[in-house]
Amino acid sequence: MRRRSLSLLATALLASPALAQGGFPSRPIRMIVSLPPGGATDIWARLVAEPMGAFLEQPVVIENRAGAGGMIGTEAVKNAAPDGHTILFHIASFVQTPVVLRRWPYQPLEDFAFLGKMGTTPLPFCVRGDIPVRTLPEFLAYARSRQLSYGTYSPGSSGHAFAQLFSDTEKLDMVPVHYRGEAPMLQDVLGGRIDCAFHSMTGSGDHIRAGRVRPLATLGRDGIPSLPQVPTFLSLGYREEDFGQNGFVGTFAPRGVPPAIHARLAEAFRHAMTRPEVLQRLREMDTIAQYLPPDAFREDVASYMRFWSALVDRMGLSVEG
Repeated sequence: MRRRSLSLLATALLASPALAQGGFPSRPIRMIVSLPPGGATDIWARLVAEPMGAFLEQPVVIENRAGAGGMIGTEAVKNAAPDGHTILFHIASFVQTPVVLRRWPYQPLEDFAFLGKMGTTPLPFCVRGDIPVRTLPEFLAYARSRQLSYGTYSPGSSGHAFAQLFSDTEKLDMVPVHYRGEAPMLQDVLGGRIDCAFHSMTGSGDHIRAGRVRPLATLGRDGIPSLPQVPTFLSLGYREEDFGQNGFVGTFAPRGVPPAIHARLAEAFRHAMTRPEVLQRLREMDTIAQYLPPDAFREDVASYMRFWSALVDRMGLSVEG
């Protein structure tokens, strides 16, 4: 009888997720965000950190490690111990920046274990609210009569490449001004120091709706859910192979994380993406929830990397990193 009781106890202990995975997590988990506080990426990360922490029964603590277009924080995760206690929250700059800078401190598809995709977000091209234009054709006439500057939230980002592509396509000769994140870029747009930029609805939506920043057109196929009057570039006649993509948002762990821990982290992220309050907040920020599990997310990133590499090659785009 005693042997049977001990056997049942051992079975129960082995079935415990924490014990079966060596006590994981045994301390708070660092979620590194490769861009500064206050921008869209930081906001998204904080949105899922709390429900992930509740699921894992350990806090998920945000650590902003900005610089080099997001590569500093990303490389830090690549080099972290693969024990599941350090993970990465990132956007499409994960693949964009090394392609544009022609510098590879990490290999996106080989050096990370994919945890899951959150979704994507429309990126509208916007002007300062005091610039006297309401449509993209009006902006083109305005821009051709003067030298304008455009902001980017990092060199090699979507905001950089698509603004430069737009400038090249329309022969506007706009001057890029690079920042370390969307929040400082937005402050200079609001302060009148730069003229236009691609923004995220998550980071800039309140200012866009208040009229302090005016959207003229947006990337992607589907438009902005809360602002259906804003046309897509495609509807205005621009090419889908140039302006038809939106990028991705998601989570990663270092390569080599044990399978059981990888599965636990991926399940924690999936759990966060089922929470009604998370989905509601994403809708409010015009972020389009498109959860994908690890393998499907990896394929999604690989597809985007092919698109991005082809676009950058066509443009001949490169910057010093």
